[in-house]
Amino acid sequence: MNIEQSNKDNQLAEIFKTLSEPNRIRILRILDHSDRELTCSEVSEQLNISKSTVSYHFKALRHAGLTNTRQAAQTKYLSINEKTFKEYLPSFLESL
Repeated sequence: MNIEQSNKDNQLAEIFKTLSEPNRIRILRILDHSDRELTCSEVSEQLNISKSTVSYHFKALRHAGLTNTRQAAQTKYLSINEKTFKEYLPSFLESL
């Protein structure tokens, strides 16, 4: 096995570990079905869980490369990282 394949395997393992939390899958579904970036507060309202919990999940999703985060002033906006899904989980978003 070459180093590139080993790195891909490690990334894929990190992605699956991150996706083992149901609320993170729900967050991805909300983001995928949205036509724009969403804030922690907006996702929190839709899931009926605290903003701090959503923020914790945002960090894990970002760390795994599943989402992009853009900060404007004090507000962070989250969106799907299409590149990661195309490379590692090409049909995953369609299954949501």
